[in-house]
Parts: sequence; C-alpha cells; structure tokens
Amino acid sequence: MNLHAPTRGDAPRARAIAFYLPQFHPIPENDAWWGTGFTEWTNVVTGKPRFEGHGQPHLPADLGFYDLRVAETRQQQVDLARAAGIEAFCYYHYWFKGKRLLNRPLDEVLASGAPDFPFCLCWANQTWSRAWSGREHDVLMRQDYDEADDAAHIDWLCGVFADPRYLRVEGRPLFVIYLPEDMPDVAAMLQTWRRTCMEKLGVEPWFCGVRTGFSKHDTAGLKALGFDGVVEFEPNRKHFPATKNPTGHAVSLLQRLLPARWYDALRNNRWLGKRSLNTIVDYAAYVDRSIARAPIADTTYPVVFPSWDNTVRRTSATIIENHDATQYKRWLDDALARVSTRAPSRRLVFLNAWNEWAEGCHLEPDQQHGHAFLDATASALGLRQVTP
Repeated sequence: MNLHAPTRGDAPRARAIAFYLPQFHPIPENDAWWGTGFTEWTNVVTGKPRFEGHGQPHLPADLGFYDLRVAETRQQQVDLARAAGIEAFCYYHYWFKGKRLLNRPLDEVLASGAPDFPFCLCWANQTWSRAWSGREHDVLMRQDYDEADDAAHIDWLCGVFADPRYLRVEGRPLFVIYLPEDMPDVAAMLQTWRRTCMEKLGVEPWFCGVRTGFSKHDTAGLKALGFDGVVEFEPNRKHFPATKNPTGHAVSLLQRLLPARWYDALRNNRWLGKRSLNTIVDYAAYVDRSIARAPIADTTYPVVFPSWDNTVRRTSATIIENHDATQYKRWLDDALARVSTRAPSRRLVFLNAWNEWAEGCHLEPDQQHGHAFLDATASALGLRQVTP
C-alpha cells in the first residue's frame, strides 16, 4: 500500500498536513494541576457567547467527546482525514528533559502499527504554565535544555523516525520545532542531531522551524540557524486586519508600538488577566489580507486555519469570527497555488488544526458546520466531496 496516496479521487494537489493535539485523555499531571479527569473537553464545554452572534460553544458532532486512548476513535479520525485528502497528522510532541507528557496516543499508534496513516512530530517546546486561567506566571512544567538531554532526545526520536509511516520530505523524516528561538544554541543542536540520525538511520531529518507572531527572526533568520524550512504559523498577530472592537484596536496598536518584551509583560499582567479584553477580527478580512501577502520563499510552508476562538482558554480572548467554509477554501486554494511549482515532495501546506477544540480551531466536524470544512479541504485538494 502506498501510504501517501489518497484512497479516493485523484492525487491531491499538495501534501496537506494537519496539526494534531493529543490532549484528549487524562494524565496524572493534569489531574494534579486542574482536577481529576481533566482533558481538553473540560474547557470546551464551558464556552459561552461573549456578545450577540458569538459562536460559542464549539461542540463536536460525528466523533463526540472522544477519548484518545480508544483505538477506534483514532481510526475514525484517520478515515475522516484521509477522505478529505489530508496526507498526515503532525502530532504535538511534549518533551521536558526526558519526561514526555500526553504521549499515550502516539505510543499506542507506534506500538500497534495502527492506524495505517502517515504522521510526523512537532516539538511543542514551551514551558507549561497556568496561562489558560490567566496566570502565565505560574509555571507547571519548565522547559530546559542541555547537551545530555539533546542526545537522549534525538536517540528516542530516531526510533520514531524509523517507523515506515513517518512522513518524509525528499526521503528525510520531517521534524518541526515550535519555538526554535527559545533554545540556547539551536544551530549546534541541529548539527549534532543530523550527525546522529545519519549514523543511526543513514539519513538526515528535514528540520522545520515555526515562525509565529512573536518570532524575533524572519524566515531568512530561521533558515540561517540551520533549518531546512520554515512553517509560517497562523493565526499570526502581525497579520491581523483591522479589528472590530475598541479593545482589539488598542491591543493591535500596542503590538505595533511596544517592544516585544514590553508587550509580553503587559499581556501577562495579573490585573489584566482577570478582565475580558477581547480582540475580535473578521475571518474574511483575515483571509483577504493573507491572500494579498507577498510570495513566499521556496522553503517556506504556509498554514491555513478554518476558525479561531480561544474564549474557553483565555479571559482576554482572540476571536476570529464569521468563519466560513467558502472563505477557508479560497484561502487554502491560495496556499496550494503558492507551493504548486515546487517538487512534489516539497509541496507542503499545514492545516491548523485537526482538533484544537479549545482554541475553536478544528477540521473535525462540529454541530454548527458539520463536514463543511472537510468538504472544502477535499475540494481544494482536488478530491471528491467527503459527504454524499
């Protein structure tokens, strides 16, 4: 079986990779920090509209409030993704000096060989804090780095890279690092990791750094650190069009005027954290601005999201409202066009996300839109529609 081929229709126009959150099962750490039985759904069901017409809560449809410890659920996710032309899931990977969190879904996928679906990893290397409850200063799990841990990490990763389902670019396993600039000497680490992988697997990884709205480097700067490619993460605060509310205007102005460290300090202020200072943006306007941006470098990979609303995670939320499958397809069509002239293996487009339910950012069917965004994905990728 060709793991990279869609199961229906013609071959997709590009390699669509969906970020995948493994938060939907309880772990002892979350039990201790947030209460017994905590999962992502604990936050999702608290969603309430903050203004007239606000589309909260986001509630699942086909798959319900699932538990990722259940193999049948993981297979159902793959069936939906494959039918929409999505080639792979990019699992968020949490490694803290040898300690892994939220690792059970991936471990069971690795151990069982199922689902038979390509995947790759994104090292979400943030320090964990109580940011969800407006207390970003309360650290739960700190991210630290040293050479011994780097060696242990790549040794573990090589075992994952060897899985025949692991996604490759030009024959090299794709590995994404979410916050490369937080690492003390990422260039040296990447060099060491390349040597180790070459010794163990006979191939170097295809390393990608993520560029967010808080990145200090531009695309060229990240490439200079030793990355093969850059993932342009969305939503990005620097790409916001005019906001629709006074608070949003004020926040956008501060983002433009203040040095990044001052803005971050203000954003994490304890007093402000207790107050609702929402930033509201129109989805179609965001899409317009994204499509109007300049062409991207050959090793830059675009990101498209179907919706965004982190109300249930933040007192001061970012709400990109009026999300619409037609607008989403227009944006995805543009992203696909931007990578269309590249070699087939390098035509990567990332989708944010498969199942970020607490950020109102999911391709999985919900009770409001059903399969609309999956159908739009299939249509943009040149496949037949998912639903009858």
